[in-house]
Amino acid sequence: MASEKHCTLRELLERNATQTPELMVLRFDSGEQFSAAQLLEEVQLLAGNLARLGIGKGDYVLSWLPNCPLAVNLYLALNFLGAIYVPFNTAYRGKLLEHVIRISSASVLIADGRLIERLEDVDYSNLDMLIVDGDERLDDDTLQQMPADALRQLSMKIGQVDSDDAVSDSSDNKHIKPEATSTVIFTSGTTGPSKGVLCSYLHLYTSATEFKHVGPTDTNLVALPMFHVGGILGIWFALIHGGCAAYVDRFSTSKFWPAVKELEVSSVGLLGAMVQYLMSQAPSPDDKKHPVTKAVIAPFGDDALAFGERFGIEVHTEFNMTELSVPLWGGPNPTARGTCGKPRQGVSLKLIDEHKQEVNVGETGELLVHVDKPYTISHGYLNDPQASKLAWRDGWFHSGDLFYRDEEDNYFFVDRAKDALRRRGENISSFEVEEELLSHPLIMEAAVVAAPGDGGEDEVMAILVTKNNENIDLEELTDYLSKRLAHFMVPRYFRYIAELPKTPTQKIEKHILRNEGITADTLDRDKLGIIVEKENLYKRKKIKVIGSGELM
Repeated sequence: MASEKHCTLRELLERNATQTPELMVLRFDSGEQFSAAQLLEEVQLLAGNLARLGIGKGDYVLSWLPNCPLAVNLYLALNFLGAIYVPFNTAYRGKLLEHVIRISSASVLIADGRLIERLEDVDYSNLDMLIVDGDERLDDDTLQQMPADALRQLSMKIGQVDSDDAVSDSSDNKHIKPEATSTVIFTSGTTGPSKGVLCSYLHLYTSATEFKHVGPTDTNLVALPMFHVGGILGIWFALIHGGCAAYVDRFSTSKFWPAVKELEVSSVGLLGAMVQYLMSQAPSPDDKKHPVTKAVIAPFGDDALAFGERFGIEVHTEFNMTELSVPLWGGPNPTARGTCGKPRQGVSLKLIDEHKQEVNVGETGELLVHVDKPYTISHGYLNDPQASKLAWRDGWFHSGDLFYRDEEDNYFFVDRAKDALRRRGENISSFEVEEELLSHPLIMEAAVVAAPGDGGEDEVMAILVTKNNENIDLEELTDYLSKRLAHFMVPRYFRYIAELPKTPTQKIEKHILRNEGITADTLDRDKLGIIVEKENLYKRKKIKVIGSGELM
């Protein structure tokens, strides 16, 4: 296994290509696959092409792509150059999209062509170049309407360059330090817009090695997208352990078992809701006829151990955040109901109350994390020194999450101290949803809170005060929000009230609204048949480049 001193992606790619050139390290459910030697060659070619566009060490590059070979190889190619990969959610639009582009420090955006029309309504003037994968929606009229006049259309096929254009071993880019920033992953804030989490090579290497359900020769299923840390870590697992990353476009209950059999998957990571969906399928004599031997499940609900028993799989659990590197781990087959595991080596944890005092066993407090080695967790938020200082104060990272622990040092998640929600594996900022609700001309006040959902996760509820206390047509309001928010951020539940509960200082008392829950006057758009569909972006397309420079 690689060491912390040689943990950059470039070193890992070159090591695997030299030691196990024929080993299959990357597979896709689309049928494409790469051996260690093939992957290095593809990455070198793509890196050479990007270098000809002027992209190099220290440059931030935005990636707006669904799971596909280009998304993974782009990540590797940028890091091969020492550039910084900045992926973001393909569902973003409106103010959130504009915010991510603005604070990214990037001058280049590489995007799926079907998303480009969303740029028409936002300011992206800080970009110098737009590389487009797939052009079936990108006609001349669309190009002419784009607000950045400096952007001009060019012709380039990413990755299809002569071998002479590949990045050479003598390149200065080869000397990349473990503590250098590899990736920026955007995560939802709660008192403000989304923040970009700075992830060093050492941080991601540590995270990958602390997920103990993956080992040498494992083929690990990656169902999370490349703009999630789970999607990023998939390729790290393979390169570190000498295994394979098997990427699928998304999680599907009906396609899960056929996919793991076809891709010969031996380890998987599952969200609690995914486990619930799989357990809801009718039992079958073939339930244990599959190659999966290990799974990590979070949160670790009542279905987790039952899942392991039914399907003959060793189960583990953990607690992690994009900013951290798996401070809690449990397994195999932990028996403490609802546990997030115990502290791993190399971290110190404490739980504190609102007075910054440590709480006793069994009492609830905010989780604080300290690591023995610098850069094994995030080193801050991109272009946000105030948020960085607040989160990493007094030598500890303040998670904003509430836990308690038992006498055996098992930790149990209680709630989010912040107002973030988690729906279908996506973190959601209530602040960002409220901002879009308040942009509606008939809404005076808005509060967004969590309502009970499946698999231990949340559904989004919006409590609204409107002009003249009149209800807004729910189909019209859903359509309004769908054009401004990612599909998973659009509330399922809506409730209209005359006045929001507030403190003497006029802060909304969300705990009251959460405790009231789904009341008799709450509208459920799912039951009313008002469904928000997720856009399907999982097809390979052609490539276009819009920007400066010429390519042969």
